[in-house]
Amino acid sequence: MSRTLNRQMSFADLELSRLGVHLDPVLQGIDAFLGQHSNLVEQIRLDLERGLKNPGTGRNGITPSQTLRSLTLMRVKNWDYRELRERINDGYTLRGFTQFDAQLVPKHDAFNRAFNRLTPATLEAINQAVVQTAVQLGLEDGKKLRVDTTVVETNIHYPTDGTLLWDSVRTITRLVEDLHDKLPNGVQGFTNRTRSARRRMQQIQRMTAQQRQQQQESKYRELLRITGQVVQSARQVVEQNKNIEGVDLLAGLAIDQLRREITSYCDLADRVIDPDSPPGAAGRAGSQRAEGLLDLRTPHGSDQAGKSFETGGIRSQSFPG
Repeated sequence: MSRTLNRQMSFADLELSRLGVHLDPVLQGIDAFLGQHSNLVEQIRLDLERGLKNPGTGRNGITPSQTLRSLTLMRVKNWDYRELRERINDGYTLRGFTQFDAQLVPKHDAFNRAFNRLTPATLEAINQAVVQTAVQLGLEDGKKLRVDTTVVETNIHYPTDGTLLWDSVRTITRLVEDLHDKLPNGVQGFTNRTRSARRRMQQIQRMTAQQRQQQQESKYRELLRITGQVVQSARQVVEQNKNIEGVDLLAGLAIDQLRREITSYCDLADRVIDPDSPPGAAGRAGSQRAEGLLDLRTPHGSDQAGKSFETGGIRSQSFPG
């Protein structure tokens, strides 16, 4: 695949340039910026030719300059690959900016393949050039980096009784450890039971059908007992550290916030251990009813009813999103 830096202008390109179509001010500024950084085009050419046995042969592909300008346009306009291709194909100004002119615009997957061949070093060089120019123009000082994240839909484990009990132990223990770090004398009388709780939860999840008939009830009762002990110990820690002296105002506020969070999660854990019991009555075994009880990943429960289903012999709870 040929990756020439400068392709030959055709008669159709010449006629298109005579139409007198001008770029808008934003694209004019980007065009001037890219024209001053020809080294970026050469770096992109090396990326596009990387791994090719004979890069100088074959039909012409997207040139390095077209790749750089199309990538810049896609990021500035926040378009996806299909919209990028359609906009370039339909607009005289965008054809001129991306230097496709009168050429056929490749399909969206061709842009995807070209952009994916760019190395992190090349993208870093592009970002550095943008930052340096922004600093020179007084738009940025270059001392802070602003980043964004991409949210990707993925699967999470459905909240069975065993996993909810494990989540209770894990979350409460983490909060108590945070409280221990902030208290002048630490936390007394609290035992970390996360390993034993996780082990019981995994044993329940990994049981075969035959093992469930013989071992599931006993393992589940052990997990309930461990969770109840953790909840009871956490409440004792909260009660023992009601009035803390010798801390400044900010530390006192942080301690009070942790105490409230521990109490809140203990109440949520009670609803998993025994949904019929009032808050504070942890430690009694009980199966979870088909009600929207809670999600330990949020500081509040669900107000809507969920859909119950059978999983591995233990009634589980699916929660509304």
